[in-house]
Amino acid sequence: MGIHQIFLGVDVGKTEHHATAVNHDGNIVHDRPLPQSEPKIQELLKDLSAKHGELLVVVDQPKTIGALVVAVAQHMNVQVAYLPGLTMRRVADLHPGQAKTDARDAYIIAETARTMPHTLRGITMAEEHIAELSMLCGFDDDLAAQLTQVRNRLRGLLTQIHPSLEQVLGPRLAYPAVVDLLGRYPTPAALKRAGKGHVKTRLKKRAPRMATRLTEEIFRALTEQTTVVTGTQAAEHIIGRLAAQLQQLAQQRTDIEAEILLVVDAHPLTQVLTSMPGVGVRTAARILTEVVGKDFKSAAHLASYAGIAPVTRRSGTSIRGETSSRRGNKVLKRVLFLSAFASIKADPASRAYYDKKRAQGKRHNQAILALARRRSDVLFAMLRDGTFYESRSTQLAPAA
Repeated sequence: MGIHQIFLGVDVGKTEHHATAVNHDGNIVHDRPLPQSEPKIQELLKDLSAKHGELLVVVDQPKTIGALVVAVAQHMNVQVAYLPGLTMRRVADLHPGQAKTDARDAYIIAETARTMPHTLRGITMAEEHIAELSMLCGFDDDLAAQLTQVRNRLRGLLTQIHPSLEQVLGPRLAYPAVVDLLGRYPTPAALKRAGKGHVKTRLKKRAPRMATRLTEEIFRALTEQTTVVTGTQAAEHIIGRLAAQLQQLAQQRTDIEAEILLVVDAHPLTQVLTSMPGVGVRTAARILTEVVGKDFKSAAHLASYAGIAPVTRRSGTSIRGETSSRRGNKVLKRVLFLSAFASIKADPASRAYYDKKRAQGKRHNQAILALARRRSDVLFAMLRDGTFYESRSTQLAPAA
């Protein structure tokens, strides 16, 4: 981090932060609230730099509500660092007192930066593409969560009024044809009145290959229940509205994916990332937002940051073994896990490694996690050198 004369810890808030500055000897030279205002932030940074020398600003949240502080400091060429929340809480336990106040947190951030600089993470000047991707991916995550919520609500209603029909349509709510069908015929009675012909014709518009089979399954399920459950009439209006919500949310996700694709395509590392089996548009976008701009010293450092490196547990002779880490960047961990799972079908080398781990007695999730750890080493090398993915089976292939 270099030699700094003043360390400014900022406990960020929505409308007001708390800023505490300590000098190189550990004396507090500033301790007061800091408004979420560019002029006020600039004024404080200029004043501290002029009076005390080189300044290091440390925040506990570099994004969302802390983004303005970071941006102003970077614009003024003041070095900025980030103290992870979990590290901060552990360091806080070493300080006397049990109070949880903004002033105490800001002091702990500043003092940790002074005494334990190795706990800090650097923050580089954010790329415009990465900032855009971060916002788009965040909105995409929100839409995905809403889709899941609406689908679960819809499945709950179908289970309440006709369990057999839910068993046919519920697992297929990700298909646009099924959602469209429920929007047009939202109850068992409506489906019966429409008849097989109309239902099959409706399904064929969006899912021609599954229309015949699904129609037969639907009407087979309808024959298994003749009792009309109380509340079915009210459910008709709710199911129709939920189906319309699903269509709107799905369309929004499609639109957002197109925007993400435009931004991802413009980034120089995109072709490198997508050359790896199991890495598509959304996966590449998430890797870019979570990895680019961070300084990883080694592949092991990246794996540890992602939470996919095994944790060794030993205590004498009673406790020995390795377990999966519960820490790390959960977004990146999920992306690497799902990417490894997708690669099993796309890459023979990944499949061979997965089968090897299964043969060693590992469960499915353990084998996938081990594969994700192996692939993170390759990913680190690809990002470091800007090289494309090359399958190990290709590397070992005999020359023609």
